[in-house]
Amino acid sequence: MKFQFIDVAKESFPVTRLCQVLGVSQSGYFAWRSRPASPRQREDLVLLAHIRSASP
Repeated sequence: MKFQFIDVAKESFPVTRLCQVLGVSQSGYFAWRSRPASPRQREDLVLLAHIRSASP
């Protein structure tokens, strides 16, 4: 959750500062970014696409 917030907020604030404020390491954030999506995350994306296509 913190890493996702950093990923969004990095457009407005430096990653270094965001990591300090949220109490996470920069290396942890960059490792998270380079990790491939888990099978669960891929399934969630497929389900989300189905839900969006079914919504009016």
